[in-house]
Amino acid sequence: MTDPLPLDGIRIIAVEQYGAGPYGTQLLADLGAEVIKIENPLTGGDVSRFVTPFTIGDKDSQFFQTFNRNKKSISLDLKSKTGRQHFEDLVKTADAVSNNLRGDLPAKLG
Repeated sequence: MTDPLPLDGIRIIAVEQYGAGPYGTQLLADLGAEVIKIENPLTGGDVSRFVTPFTIGDKDSQFFQTFNRNKKSISLDLKSKTGRQHFEDLVKTADAVSNNLRGDLPAKLG
C-alpha cells in the first residue's frame, strides 16, 4: 500500500494554456491533486498540443504531454450556455480554480 500524496482529495479546475499555467498545475497533480483541465473544442484545445516535438505522429506533442501529465481534461465551449453550465457545475465541486488566460479573456467569458 502506498502512502497518500500531500494533495490527495483536492480538486482543481484549470482553465489554462501553454507554459506557466500547465506547469503550475502539473506540480499540483504530481502532489496528488485531481486537476481537471478545461480545453476549448473550437480551437483544438491547448495550443501546446501543436508544439513539436511529436512522439507519435503529428497529433501527440511531447511538450503537451510533459506539462499535462497526471491531469484529467474535458472539452467545453465556455461561450455556449451548455458549456458554461457544465463549467459552473464543475467549479461547485472544486477546491480551487486556476487560470493563465490572457488578461481580458476571463472578463469576456463573464
